[in-house]
Order: sequence, then structure tokens, then C-alpha cells
Amino acid sequence: MLDNRKPEAGERFVALAELFDPWTFRHLDDLGLGEGWRCWEVGAGGVSVPRGLAERVGTSGRVLATDIDVSWIEPAADDVLEVRRHDLIRDPPPPETFDLVHARLVLVHLEDRAAALQVMIDALRPGGWLVLEDADPALQPLACPDERGAAEELANRLRTQMRTLMAERGADLAYGRTLPRLLRESDLRDVTAEAYFPIASRACSTLEATTVRHVRDQLLAAELATPDELDTHLENLARGDLDLMLAPMITAWGRKPEAASV
Repeated sequence: MLDNRKPEAGERFVALAELFDPWTFRHLDDLGLGEGWRCWEVGAGGVSVPRGLAERVGTSGRVLATDIDVSWIEPAADDVLEVRRHDLIRDPPPPETFDLVHARLVLVHLEDRAAALQVMIDALRPGGWLVLEDADPALQPLACPDERGAAEELANRLRTQMRTLMAERGADLAYGRTLPRLLRESDLRDVTAEAYFPIASRACSTLEATTVRHVRDQLLAAELATPDELDTHLENLARGDLDLMLAPMITAWGRKPEAASV
């Protein structure tokens, strides 16, 4: 649904980084991410997370960043950061194992989420951490929880229509909340999760606007919105007085058991 080849993708990656990178790296840093770690960033999309990982692991570590479209991250490749085109479901997994496997806003869009999850778990070394982050639009479906006028009502109505479009494209709108259970059922240890609800940030409005422009043709083709509605919503966002809220980001993490001693 969100084609990274479109020009809006770059602006969307910047907004995602501003909103979620501090949240993501707080968790990764708390797990001990540092010098010498070997990391796999799955479905990297933009460059901010791979670059942040590479800065933390240093020259003695390694970061593999993969995606089906690597055009946004390829220029950042260097001796520490390897960029590789890779389809998580269809391509063979990396031959090595990792101290950390991380994916943000990836699994919710895949058809075979269970298979993708198993690939990532299999790629962990004993004691390695899997950190998954996915949105849960069904948990908080409103764009503007404080619906005080026509602009907020329109934002909420269009958010509902975009959720309809996502569901029609196969996204699981309640997937984020299942992550802790899925990690436990996969026999990972020390499973924990937290949720983050960004609200009233400039980056929330930027992300909303870039997403609307990104899927405009799809919304119109599905007759889920009119051109006037979309134009009005974009104008409202540009004014900067909508207290916009995003779907919660659920971050869940667990550790692969250490190999049994003989």
C-alpha cells in the first residue's frame, strides 16, 4: 500500500524517524546494544535505524539492513553497514546468526507473518534478542481523539477509510497487541512489551499528510474519499492546529534461550 518508490516515501521516513527512533533506541540501548554486536535490521525502509545501529556497534560490529527496496538505504552502506535486497518470505535467510534482529512496521503488512517471525527467530544466536515493533490501529482508531469540530471529524472519517483500505490490502489492524503472546509461544525468554501513542506532534501531522498523498489514488479508486475531502484534510493539516494522534506502536522483545550445556 505504501510504495517506497514514490517521492513521498522520503518525507515519510523522516517523520517516522523523528517520532519513533528515540522510542526504538531507548529499548535497544536498554538491552545492551553496543560495541561488537551483530545486528539484522529487517525491512529497513529508511536509513535512520540502520545508521543508528551502526554507530552503536562500532567497527568491531556488523549491521545487515535488508528490504525488498533498498534504494533509500543503499547510499549509507560502508564497512560496518551492509545493505542487501532481500524478501523475508521468498529469499533464503542470511547464513549467519545475530545478537539482535529488529523489525519496525514490517510484519503487519506481510501475508505470512508466522513464517516471517520464524525466519527472524531462527536467525538469532543463543541469547540473542528479537525486537518487533508494529502498530495496532484497531486499539486506538481515531486520528483526533478530541473531536471538537469539522476538521477533526473529517480527520477521523478519513482515518477510518484508510484503515478500510489497509484491511482490504491484507493488513492485520490488531496485530500489534499479539506480539507478546507470539514471542512467548515461540519459546523466547524474558518477553516484555510497551506501547507508545504519539499525539499533537508536528511529525504526526507530517506523517499523516505524506501518507494521505501516498495513498490518495488508492482512496479515490476505492471510492473511500473524494478529492475535495482529501484536499480539505491536507489544508487542515498544513494549518498546524489539529491535535493528531497516531495508532499505538507496540514494541515487544524476547531473548532466544542459551544453548544447553553438555
